[in-house]
Amino acid sequence: MTKSDVAALFGNRFLTAVAPSETFPEEGMTATDAMRLLDEDLVMEGDPQRNLATFVTTWMEPEAQRIIAENLHRNFIDHAEYPISAEIEQRCVRMLADLFHAPGKTTGCRTQGSSEAVMLGALSLKWKWRERRQAANLSVDRPNLVFGGDVHVVWEKFCRYFDVEPRIVPLAEDKYTIGPEDVEPHLDENTIGVVAVVGTTFTGHKDDVVGIDKLLREVRKERDLDIPIHVDGASGGFVWPFLYPDSKWDFRLEQVRSINVSGHKYGLVYPGIGWLVFREESDLAKDLVFYENYMGKTDATFTLNFSTGAAMVLAQYYNFVRLGRQGYTYVMKTMQENARALADNLRSSGRFEVIGSDLEQLPLVAFRLAGKHAYDESDVAWQLSAERGWMVPAYTLPPNAERVKILRALVKETLSREQIEHLTQDIADACGTLDHKGATTDVERAQVKRGTGY
Repeated sequence: MTKSDVAALFGNRFLTAVAPSETFPEEGMTATDAMRLLDEDLVMEGDPQRNLATFVTTWMEPEAQRIIAENLHRNFIDHAEYPISAEIEQRCVRMLADLFHAPGKTTGCRTQGSSEAVMLGALSLKWKWRERRQAANLSVDRPNLVFGGDVHVVWEKFCRYFDVEPRIVPLAEDKYTIGPEDVEPHLDENTIGVVAVVGTTFTGHKDDVVGIDKLLREVRKERDLDIPIHVDGASGGFVWPFLYPDSKWDFRLEQVRSINVSGHKYGLVYPGIGWLVFREESDLAKDLVFYENYMGKTDATFTLNFSTGAAMVLAQYYNFVRLGRQGYTYVMKTMQENARALADNLRSSGRFEVIGSDLEQLPLVAFRLAGKHAYDESDVAWQLSAERGWMVPAYTLPPNAERVKILRALVKETLSREQIEHLTQDIADACGTLDHKGATTDVERAQVKRGTGY
């Protein structure tokens, strides 16, 4: 029996062989060997159960996983071949329009995530502004978009990619969202829209959408400028309807014309799935829609991506019908209750200040060290990762609040109360270690990811 035969019988070839990585393999391998190769690589990654940095869903029910596995082969964009998948997408759009209080018939689409939804929604803002300007025989040379420093980086990407001037409202210490007083100085006839965030990645709060809406209605009346709001609800769009149902941020506000939301965050679906919903059909710029005759049927599409799997659309619909308002409310309130328990534990320890837990907020805890220490939040993040494997990001806030450094722990469906208690003790132990040894080195710090977008 050859060495390879023995390996096939008792183990696998990559127990002693190096994995292919530099050149395209000349020969293939058995399915078992390929599976084991990947398994052994992936086991070295972080544990999703201890990843408190990511907003992205890391667990779904077995039945949902079965739906996904059985439909990975469906190309969503082939509406003529897979009309039921297309209909299920539109069911989801209609359900979201209802959830967001759209006043009547509307339109929208699934996207690869909120980044694609943002690009499409912002393009519609730009082109609708261009239509209004051209109809009045006015210049369309210098469009601008107003948003706060609390937005995701995708908004700056949009402005750079599509030639729009970004008018960014800076933050300040103890002011981590924006309101009408921040927006008003930046408005003019070339403003294509204002972006309001519901559920920021930094502290989990929302901009003053009610105040911004009131301002823009006054501007429309006094200056004859119809400036719409696009709500970036990537994280909060699936939280606020269930935790704060009476809080107005959606289509109940007149100037809110479009909303994006990430199904793969608090929509509780694996990546990648996002949604873009318009207040009315007329809010979608017609030039964004393409009509094509494919497989004997004319399809209308408005996406940046084309071929993509239908599985996550089906998984989103599964969650909608599986959970309903009652189920989503239960899940969100459970996460909120555990987030409050963690916040209480950290606050009572005397070591930390909890940020904004008395406000409407995502199910997370944003916190920073109280008082002076020989170490900072980045050191705590590193020590916690090194000692117990928890992934908790530490980062500075955007200008002009860059002097503020915070830690942020997302409390998701899979984080139980018992794990909250373990996490609390592990944070205390990490701080105890730092009390004795002092701050970590720059080399150690560099090994911890600290961005807010994970």
